[in-house]
Amino acid sequence: MKKSFLIFVVLVGFGIINSVRSQEEGYGFGIMLGEPTGLSAKYWLDGKKALNFGLAYSFVTNANALAVHCDYVFHNNNLVTLPVYYGFGARIRAGGNDNSFLGARGVVGVLYQFPKEPVDVFAEVAPVFNLFPKTTLHIDIAIGTRYFFR
Repeated sequence: MKKSFLIFVVLVGFGIINSVRSQEEGYGFGIMLGEPTGLSAKYWLDGKKALNFGLAYSFVTNANALAVHCDYVFHNNNLVTLPVYYGFGARIRAGGNDNSFLGARGVVGVLYQFPKEPVDVFAEVAPVFNLFPKTTLHIDIAIGTRYFFR
């Protein structure tokens, strides 16, 4: 419940900001907090498409698992005040106690690019349909920030 409230506060806070532009080139590295928590990276392919990467650790429900994901995302700056991104990808989760999975991942998020700094802040939700060794549904939720190099 606390995570949901925090995500809500961040999204509402971003919604009241009017001067927005998204990072559209280069690559960025940063952190993400949520489920799972870890490192985040983004590589822009062009002004509308990018690859998002994550290397993180799951601390909830005694999962104690390492998660790696890669998403191919599209950015749309015309849906709401903030740039929205959405896409698809894959996630590998490796851990003990039957916590290893391979799954397909969908992602939707919003981001804010600081006008004069090469930094973005994001919030995202990603349902993961685990395919192997058994089919289950898992939800990844994260907020984070990245510094971009040009």
